[in-house]
Order: sequence, then structure tokens, then C-alpha cells
Amino acid sequence: MQVPEVAEETGEPALAADSPVKGRSPRRRGRTTALIAGAAVLGVVAGGCTGYLIQADREPTKLSSLSQPTLVQAKGPAPEPLSAAQDRRVKTDGDLRKLLLKKPAGVQTAKWLSSVDGWLNLPAYAHTYVKPGEAFGDAVSDEFRRAVSTGWTKGQADFEVRLVQFRQEEVLAASEVTSGNQSWAAKESTTRSWPLPGTEDGMAYVHDKPKKKPGYLPQYFAEAYAWRGDVAVLIWVYDTKPVPKKTIMDLAERQMERL
Repeated sequence: MQVPEVAEETGEPALAADSPVKGRSPRRRGRTTALIAGAAVLGVVAGGCTGYLIQADREPTKLSSLSQPTLVQAKGPAPEPLSAAQDRRVKTDGDLRKLLLKKPAGVQTAKWLSSVDGWLNLPAYAHTYVKPGEAFGDAVSDEFRRAVSTGWTKGQADFEVRLVQFRQEEVLAASEVTSGNQSWAAKESTTRSWPLPGTEDGMAYVHDKPKKKPGYLPQYFAEAYAWRGDVAVLIWVYDTKPVPKKTIMDLAERQMERL
């Protein structure tokens, strides 16, 4: 226990700095404070009761109607719907096949196309990938809406142009699918790439190292990926000789102009 200090002159314990002055009783505030608080509460209760009684004797205030007045149709002819030039969705919501590049004159239609009359349904679209089951699930997650494709053969070269449209209610799938395809294309060895003019982030790729398989001619290829709105654009060119940059760039630019 701490021993209090003793005053030198009186011999009595010294007072702490915060103790009451010697010989004076500390003030007692508890009772007075309680009386004031009680009066305040009674005042609030009394005021509330008085206000209630006054409001109860008054006539009810009429509220305004929640319904809105009927709008009068403006006179004159109804406005015409926006054209495809003014609203891109007018164009892409129509027959998507009409937006595909036209086959060059004098070429043969590709026999290896998976599309039927230009249309690719979901199973056919997924079957064009190395792992169809995985591709099918990805397409469902990406909110696949529809796809179309066209292709042709010219000499030893094969061409395919594909448009894939997504609903895009939850994700911006056209952009994401394009980005994924670009990542795979960029990983190929001895690859050159160029941005596509007039696109958000479209890219074209030429692979200078051919794929070789016993019994077959070497296969060179080029590809391009871009998107516009809810439509992804995929283009491939395969040949037994190197594919020129101009070939893939020209195809991609002309296809994007149609969107």
C-alpha cells in the first residue's frame, strides 16, 4: 500500500492535487441533475400529447392523385426507325450472313466448312475446336447467340471468315473471345503481327514456320481477330507457301468495313 506523504509543518497527510480543499465538503450534483432530466422528459411527453390532440381534431388533408395525366400524342407522322447507318444494331440484328465477305469471283466454295447454308449452330461451332466439349461449355458461358461462316479455296490456299455473335447480357464476350484468340496466336513461334486499322484492338498474324505432317505438304497459315459491338470476327488463311501480310490484312480490313 502506498504511504501518503506527510506535511513537514503540521504532520498531517498532504492533500493530493485533485482532492477537495481541506475542511470543505465536495458538492453533490446527483440529485439536482436527476430532477432536471426528469422535468425535460415530462416536457417532451406533454408536448407530444398536445400535438397529437390538435392534429386529431383537424380535417384530413387531401393528397394529390398518384396517377399522371394522359399525354397527348403529338400531331404529324410517327418518326421513322433509325437506319442501319444510324444504328449498328439494326444491321447486326438482321441476317448475319449478309455481313460476311463475299467470295471472290471464280473460286470454289470450301467443302470443309462446318456451316449449313452459312449458319453455324452451337454444336457445329464447338466441333470446330480441338476440344469440342470444352468449347461448348465456354460458348454457353459466353452467352453464344449465333454464328455464321463462309470459305473458299483458291489454288492450294483455303480461306475462312467467321462471325460469332453474343448476347452480352452479363459479359462483353466478343471482346474477351477476341483477346483469348489473340493470346493463342501470339504464342506461335516465328510469328509476326500488326494492328488492324479502324478497330479497337484487332490484330493480324502471319506464322512463318509451317506445320509439317508426314504425307502432307507443309502448311503455312495466317489469322486475324477483331470485334465490333457484340460480334467477334475470326479469319484464317492456310496455304502450302508463306501467306503474305497483305493477304490477311486486306481480308480483315474489308470484313471490318462491312460491320
